[in-house]
Amino acid sequence: MRDAGRKDQQGASGALRVPRLLAVANQKGGVGKTTTAINLATALCAVGKRVLLVDLDPQGNASTGLGVRRADIHASAYDMIFNGVPAEEVAVPSRVPRLSLVTSSVHLSGAEIELVTAERRELRLRETLRRELPYDYVIVDCPPSLNMLTLNALVAVDAVVVPLQCEFYALEGLSHLVKTIDRVRQVYNPGLEIQGVVLTMYDQRNNLSEMVAADVRKYFGEKVYKTMIPRNVRLSEAPSHGMPAIVYDMRCAGSKAYISLAGEMLKRERAIVSAGGKGTVAA
Repeated sequence: MRDAGRKDQQGASGALRVPRLLAVANQKGGVGKTTTAINLATALCAVGKRVLLVDLDPQGNASTGLGVRRADIHASAYDMIFNGVPAEEVAVPSRVPRLSLVTSSVHLSGAEIELVTAERRELRLRETLRRELPYDYVIVDCPPSLNMLTLNALVAVDAVVVPLQCEFYALEGLSHLVKTIDRVRQVYNPGLEIQGVVLTMYDQRNNLSEMVAADVRKYFGEKVYKTMIPRNVRLSEAPSHGMPAIVYDMRCAGSKAYISLAGEMLKRERAIVSAGGKGTVAA
């Protein structure tokens, strides 16, 4: 559920509204987390949504994946969290129309230590993002670990999108993320929910992929998206060209899957609104 005081999400392009806040998180690396964040954001922009992507990973893969060079970064997510710089002042436009980016920074590498002694350390990102902004969605790309930066994201957002690789150890360790989400819900963010689980790196030629997919659906039920992201060379190539796969090659299987995923996610958003929630209204 959203905060009671949130205003209607509809309005003219660029109008201020409290956006729908989503985190893309999994403490396991190499599961397609950043690829999912970038391409899901791009697909939402393709249907007319205004999106802010926040690169909270010190590795900065979302930033480089959108063609932003470290030398060109003058303000970043670090300034937003530690110096209170408003998100809209830190954000820079990307090559994708309607998609803005809050870049990562090498300074985020020391954020874990700095946040230990910081006041309101769990609420820094929440205080920056939970207000009126010129976006329909804010998507936070989290680090591949359950650290203070990830905790800040979970406290700030409305829901979590969990990419899950179709491999033998997929469910191993995921219970820690689920427990963390439950703990954050109890202590800091009562409305936090899992928006959906995305099965990534699916290989239909591999019986193991189908077995893992079946196990995940048995465990998470309808939380698992029907759309599965296949193993796809073009998805891997796109970041080296500084662009989302959907822009790099819209016709490849991976791009088509992320476009389908965005459509499925928007259906869930409409269901939230119909059920009396405050999610972004999807046209």
